[in-house]
Amino acid sequence: MEDKEFFMKEAIKEAKKAYSKDEVPIGAVIVKDGKIIARGHNLKETKKDTVKHAEIIAIEKASKKIDAWRLEDCDIYVTMEPCPMCMGAIINSRIRKIYYGVEDYKAGACGSVVDLTKYKFNHIPEYEKNLLEEECKEVLQNFFKELRVKKKKDRGANIEN
Repeated sequence: MEDKEFFMKEAIKEAKKAYSKDEVPIGAVIVKDGKIIARGHNLKETKKDTVKHAEIIAIEKASKKIDAWRLEDCDIYVTMEPCPMCMGAIINSRIRKIYYGVEDYKAGACGSVVDLTKYKFNHIPEYEKNLLEEECKEVLQNFFKELRVKKKKDRGANIEN
């Protein structure tokens, strides 16, 4: 298995941690010199904080780990295409390359909705999409399927009362 597949599988593990907390299952890892230096998964619901996306959490941890805000020699692996907020953080932290699993047709900022790498910012990360796409998609689909079933049951319980 290529290293990038290994790192994406680690991001998927993070997504599953989010899933277990009833969070949208998105996970991220940041890699420097072939080693994972930070991990993150969505915690918006748990922390009741809009910015607690997997990428933001991983960037904060990576910056603390290397004691620098510039992550120029780092790559990020994330199970879903980053949103505009996360792309802003990725660009500003100078992350070298983004690897992501599935495209986000509602909020993706690497081409699905908007492509922030096409603008003339001071740093433009490279990106590679659809890495272990099926595995990443499966985690998301299972989560939303279970969520729909739960909401349907909740609606049914409310009707009976």
